[in-house]
Amino acid sequence: MPEVPLPRVTRLPPGDVLRLGTVGVRTRPVRTVLAALGIAIGIAALIAVVSIPASNQAALRAQLAALGPNLLTVVPGTNIAGGKAKLPPVAVDMIRRIGPVREVSATGETDATVRRTDLVPAQETGGLSVKAARLDLLPVLGGSVRTGRFLDQATEAFPVAVLGARAAQVLGTELRPGLPAPSVWIKDRWFTVVGVLAANPLAFEVDNAVLVGWKAAEKHLGFDGTPGQIYVRADDRAVEAVKSVLGRTANPKSPNEVLVSRPSDALAAQQLVEQAYSGLFLGLGGVALLVGGIGVANTMVISVLERRREIGLRRALGASRRQISGQFLAEAVVLAGIGGGIGLLIGVAATAVYSASQGWPAVLPLTALAGGVGAAVVVGVLAGLYPAVRASRLTPTEALATT
Repeated sequence: MPEVPLPRVTRLPPGDVLRLGTVGVRTRPVRTVLAALGIAIGIAALIAVVSIPASNQAALRAQLAALGPNLLTVVPGTNIAGGKAKLPPVAVDMIRRIGPVREVSATGETDATVRRTDLVPAQETGGLSVKAARLDLLPVLGGSVRTGRFLDQATEAFPVAVLGARAAQVLGTELRPGLPAPSVWIKDRWFTVVGVLAANPLAFEVDNAVLVGWKAAEKHLGFDGTPGQIYVRADDRAVEAVKSVLGRTANPKSPNEVLVSRPSDALAAQQLVEQAYSGLFLGLGGVALLVGGIGVANTMVISVLERRREIGLRRALGASRRQISGQFLAEAVVLAGIGGGIGLLIGVAATAVYSASQGWPAVLPLTALAGGVGAAVVVGVLAGLYPAVRASRLTPTEALATT
């Protein structure tokens, strides 16, 4: 008899593979949700951990662009005896002579204390200080007045005060339209509050201070006129050059007693710390994703055990091992893809909500979104590989004989 050629094994089109891969997902919705939950948590954590720091960096860049990275500060250090040094009274005028310097202003330290009323004990200062301020301080800092107005020539010699952002919170003092201006007790007299400043991240010492006019501090608070902290705005291209000569210019006799810093560097250092914590949370997100992958693999192994008769019947009807393994591998990828999609939505929503609560622009890097989807697919393939191979190795007789 002539040999009868065996029929060629046909390959399932992708659409049929996908339909077969969704059978277990559609018929067991509760198990699908529970298995996809681990993947969703991992993907959401990965996206949020990448996107939230990116939003913070965007806000920081915008903040530095608005405030200016060209701000330098000059403060007295310690003298040879170990005590606190002093800047010369002419330090501000000397610094102003540096060519690339645009603006210079200063505050002065006083030993006065501030309280809400004279009935509050003198030692309860709330960590606030009283500083003498020059009239050009606010534009040099790039700050703004939240309510009221800043010191001017008409008020600098009188008992008038402007509160930093935190100082206003600690004292519980605010300017309200239509109401008389409040007062605070400084040293031994009342000072009328004429303004409250907006928060300035480059000058936290001003946020924690009550500012009075230079002349008023000399007249009422025993201020000696010595600058305690000098703020310098330099040309953007000459910041480092100006920084290198500020110490010698401010105090030519003892330049080693002068400390020069760049406040924006502190913000950058803070950003590095936050990035370190982001790396930690990224690792935790990876662990959650790994646990989710193990959950998907466990679900697929159980699915193979429960569907042995189905596997045996399909093998008896001519399905190849490749088709069987493709079916269960597709199911694992679909299951992980569902978790990845849910995690993507959760991660995006978490980033948007947290960024809005902090006043940041929501930044969603495409690499993070694409990486989240890719990670879900990879986890699905790895988690479904063993169950798919195990299902493909079942012979028709072995599978159909299962009770």
